[in-house]
Amino acid sequence: MSSESKTLLLLKPRGFCAGVVRAIDIVRIALEAFGPPIYVRKEIVHNRFVVEELQGKGAIFVDSVDEVPNGERVIYSAHGVSPEVRDASRQRGLRVIDATCPLVTKVHVEAVKFAKEGYSLILIGHRDHDEVIGTLGEAPLVTQVVGSPLEVGALTVPDPNRVAYLTQTTLSLDETKDIIEALRQRFPNIKGPAAQDICYATENRQVAVKHVASEADLLLVVGSDNSSNSKRLVEVARSLGTSAHLIDSYKNIEPNWLGGVKTIALTAGASAPECLVEEVVEFLAGKGFGNVQEVEVMPENVRFGLPPEIVEAIASAPAGAAVE
Repeated sequence: MSSESKTLLLLKPRGFCAGVVRAIDIVRIALEAFGPPIYVRKEIVHNRFVVEELQGKGAIFVDSVDEVPNGERVIYSAHGVSPEVRDASRQRGLRVIDATCPLVTKVHVEAVKFAKEGYSLILIGHRDHDEVIGTLGEAPLVTQVVGSPLEVGALTVPDPNRVAYLTQTTLSLDETKDIIEALRQRFPNIKGPAAQDICYATENRQVAVKHVASEADLLLVVGSDNSSNSKRLVEVARSLGTSAHLIDSYKNIEPNWLGGVKTIALTAGASAPECLVEEVVEFLAGKGFGNVQEVEVMPENVRFGLPPEIVEAIASAPAGAAVE
């Protein structure tokens, strides 16, 4: 089969979202401005390559703020933290830099608002995900987590007319829609957020996959296996009948996946760096997929501002310093 007959569809948008760019920039700038060690609670974003690169620059990743020496700087990951974690940081005198994605912060604010108004909260998401753990911590006494339409049937609330729902930002649009529909059937007066919680980047990457699913024999998603939004991209493709696999890098590509394949679609989760995508493109070119076509489904120009501690660090850096 000639290289001309084998096509690689490079999906756009792909890879880093604005929240991930912001979170990684926060760690890098903190390391440059203040010097190591800089402690980071949990993985700053769910990607092994990114975490290992930052470790090499002096970032120390910990599971709990209890592991951070008193008075040191700690960065909260993009997935957010519960009030309990914030309290623990204050008690230890830690200098906190918050890298929580603004879209996750929006969900936290909504949770507090609904709880204060006396609603029972249903949080749609995956119980063990860092983001859900943080959001749940805002109103733990009135919040229940559901991960499927089936679980909706087991919910019990004090007042079926005072129920609200929120969602994890990195879910599948279709999966979430089914759960919300089940909630509406169970609680006809249920309230939801003013605007959907699912992140724009999560939605855009899923829409791009749907756009090319019928054209591709195989979809490859660059992303780590603890990345929720990356795993959802694989699920979206498979739900449409397209073979799909999640890969950390080109090294994970199995030779048998490529047998009889003429068109591959390639994308990346919101926490996967572009350099990994480029390596996959190069690897597949060597396997005959030399006809690379970039497919842009929609433009993406979102940017988020940096937290005040980082803005101040940049402003006070000597002229010509590397901080940017």
